[in-house]
Amino acid sequence: MSDATASARRWLDVDPDPETRAETEQLLAEGGPALDERFSGRLEFGTAGIRGAMGAGPMRMNRVLARATAAAVGCALLADHEAPTVAIGYDARRNSELFAEDSARVLAGLGVASLLLPGPIPTPVLAHALLRTGAEAGIMVTASHNPRPDNGIKVYWSDGAQIVPPIDRRISDLIDGLFDGGGLPADGDLADDDDPLIGRGTAVDVESYVVAAAGLSELDAPHDLVVAYTPLHGVGRDVLVDTLTLAGFTSPYVVAEQAEPDGTFPTVEFPNPEEPGALDLVLALADEVDADLVLANDPDADRLAVAIPTGDGWRPLSGDEIGALLAEHVLTCGSGDDRLVVTTLVSSRLLSAQAAHHGVRYADTLTGFKWIVRPGLADPSARFVFGYEEALGYLVGDLTRDKDGITAAVVFAELAATARSSDRTVLDLLHDLWRRHGVHRTALRTVRVDGPDGDGRMAALLTGLRASPPTEIAGLPVLAITDYAQPGTGLPASDLIALDLDGGRLLLRPSGTEPMLKVYGEVVESARGDDVEAAEADAGRAVAALVDAAATLVVGSGS
Repeated sequence: MSDATASARRWLDVDPDPETRAETEQLLAEGGPALDERFSGRLEFGTAGIRGAMGAGPMRMNRVLARATAAAVGCALLADHEAPTVAIGYDARRNSELFAEDSARVLAGLGVASLLLPGPIPTPVLAHALLRTGAEAGIMVTASHNPRPDNGIKVYWSDGAQIVPPIDRRISDLIDGLFDGGGLPADGDLADDDDPLIGRGTAVDVESYVVAAAGLSELDAPHDLVVAYTPLHGVGRDVLVDTLTLAGFTSPYVVAEQAEPDGTFPTVEFPNPEEPGALDLVLALADEVDADLVLANDPDADRLAVAIPTGDGWRPLSGDEIGALLAEHVLTCGSGDDRLVVTTLVSSRLLSAQAAHHGVRYADTLTGFKWIVRPGLADPSARFVFGYEEALGYLVGDLTRDKDGITAAVVFAELAATARSSDRTVLDLLHDLWRRHGVHRTALRTVRVDGPDGDGRMAALLTGLRASPPTEIAGLPVLAITDYAQPGTGLPASDLIALDLDGGRLLLRPSGTEPMLKVYGEVVESARGDDVEAAEADAGRAVAALVDAAATLVVGSGS
């Protein structure tokens, strides 16, 4: 009997789901590469948790893997705490509620209490509840903006932030032990769903977040604004609408076709507001209602997309542009040199220039909010006021220790209304920043590596680049190369390569959640007098050529 066959038979002994049991039985009957692919190895922790397509076997997301993850979290907690509690939330994807209920029952079976929040809810509500209740850990069942077949689990720890080493390694090792030792949780190991250790949250848990989030907008700030909004079939609508109206804004117009939570995402190919076409319906609604601003969340509402009106229609802002505008509003409205702003290495350097201008502290980190919140946690003398990453993730203040698309929406609406009250536009505010610091244009290209051994092939691409680094790219000389996989960078080792160029920079890294290699570029052009648009166009052309050339180079280096 092959290892994959033996693994599949052990899997059948504990799988409670008729659908995935039938899938496993079919794979066993057919044998071959499909069985090997599903039952050799397992999904690994990536961005502070685990994500993947749903289906049978340890290489897919399913109830067995969700139960094993919860068991590992519980065992890790019990090693350090006598009576730990875990806050649990879930979004509207298929099986999310099942995974959350299973997690609570597994934890109760181990003697660990949980607070199962009323769902489906946005991820920021779970992150806020974790801080508010003082729970020792948090589990959020979500695949965020991943494709519709996916689901996943994010894990938070007692500091309120997503897990980082060594906690993530401990949990991963514990899951390995469950698989290798035949100790995967079976139905008999789970508590009943009415076990006293399973606490059931109420609407108060959501309302407390809404009140706190609405409080980020000043009472005397302008709130005269017409907003068009879409939750992209996710769970953000009710919380965002309640938060905006409590803050003093008129209730936004919501895209009817995308208003209800629906894990099949029927109107979009890919439920990510960054994807082409994802905002089409909300832009059409914005024209219909003569909106001043377009806002969109991803399905678990931890990201925010923004579009602004121009003379020629609607302009979606990039993640870096939204980040710079939010940072400027936060820094202008506050005071104190103890304030800290943070972004990632792959985001624009504009935030660094803004921090220097306002005389506040600045840090950059590896990709992901599990890292963005770390400089503030590590330095008690610093007051974290803002952090962002270019992939539409923002954190204003300290209501959560993860990205938060609801609070970011409230603050962005305030800055747009404030500009409007002075007969200015959001684009005017962006141009002000460019005149002060130069036009910072960023771009991203992705090299998808689908099929078997995608991770290995991605690694080969970067190995080829490291073995034969370029001396110039798109006509720009390479001044320095930093390999963050090597010691001495001041950051944890990461599979990231940065190239400083004469007039720009490039960074390359594998995605933490999808089979793709990401190529980030940035070019800065001086704004010549009032002709900001010309400088923007020049910088846009230059950065597009840069990332295209780099993507071609990287593919060639791995061949």
